[in-house]
Amino acid sequence: MTELVTENPEEEQAGKPTSVSRITLSHIMTAVDTNLLGTVHGGVIMKLVDDAAGAVAGRHSGGPAVTASMDEMVFLEPVRIGDLVHVRAQVNWTGRSSMEVGVRVLAERWNESSPAQQVGSAYLVFAAVDEQGKPRRVPEVVPETEQDKRRYQEAQIRRTHRLARRRAIKELRERRAAEGLDDA
Repeated sequence: MTELVTENPEEEQAGKPTSVSRITLSHIMTAVDTNLLGTVHGGVIMKLVDDAAGAVAGRHSGGPAVTASMDEMVFLEPVRIGDLVHVRAQVNWTGRSSMEVGVRVLAERWNESSPAQQVGSAYLVFAAVDEQGKPRRVPEVVPETEQDKRRYQEAQIRRTHRLARRRAIKELRERRAAEGLDDA
């Protein structure tokens, strides 16, 4: 029997504090970013969210990381032309090769002197990959503040729900296929 051997399989990577990979990406919204309603297209915001989360995942894992899923993308307020959008991201939780990145989207209104307000949020899961695109280990995230600890615990709940949802859907499809109801 052939066994897959990796370099130093027992070697533990040192954990990294949440602050090490935390970033803010800022972008001024222009007319090319708008939808038919004259507000910034949700897809533009989602791309900024994915860009920021990808930078955080790569920084935390020390190499390439790919988007595996996006959970709970929430748009709270519209973003308008001229708004300065800040996308703040950090690693909330890590597994063996995956990471949950939490993202908060804020907007400074170009025509107001009020502070930036939250306009959206999302949770993304990234998988760290090697040169062949295969999963690779990531360092454990070390929550530093009480807020980081809360985010870590909430991320564990989201992971449990993601896995349960995936399992339930798979079981339903298998059951329907067994009954000849598979609509492929």
